Amino acid sequence: MLITALLLGPLTVSSRGSEPHRPVEEVRARMEHHLREGHELADHFERVLARDCPRFETPQAWRAYLDGEIDRVVLLMAHLEQAWIEAKRTGDDDVRRAAKAPRKRVDRAYALLDKLSGCAEDNGAPLSRMGVRRRIEREVPQRQSEIALPQ
Repeated sequence: MLITALLLGPLTVSSRGSEPHRPVEEVRARMEHHLREGHELADHFERVLARDCPRFETPQAWRAYLDGEIDRVVLLMAHLEQAWIEAKRTGDDDVRRAAKAPRKRVDRAYALLDKLSGCAEDNGAPLSRMGVRRRIEREVPQRQSEIALPQ
C-alpha cells in the first residue's frame, strides 16, 4: 500500500511518556486524516508501478517528472510521520497500531525506487538512489510542518 514508507524508516523518535494525552476519538480522527492522504498517494504510486515507464524527449523533461514524483514521496512520508505523531498523543494501542501499519510495506518502497531508477536510465538521466533518499530526508520535516493539523 504505502510506497516508500520504509525507505527511510522512522524519521522521528520520541518516548511514549513525553507526549500529551488527548481523547482517543480526537486523536483517531486526526491520525486517520493523514492516513487517508497517504493512502491516496500510495494508490498513485501503485499506478506508477503498474504502467510502463513514461518516455520524455529530453533528460530535463524526465527530471521534471521525477521531481514531481519525489515531491509526492516527500508528502507521503510527511503524512505517515504526522499520523504517528498524532497517534502518540494517546495511550490507545489500537490507534498506535493503525498509525504504524502502513510502514510495514518495505517491498513496495524498494520496488518503486527500482522502477524509477530503470525509467531514469531509459530516459538518459541516471538516478542516484542515495541522492533521492537524502533529498527525502531533508524535505520531509518541512513538509510535515506544512501539513500538520492545527492544534
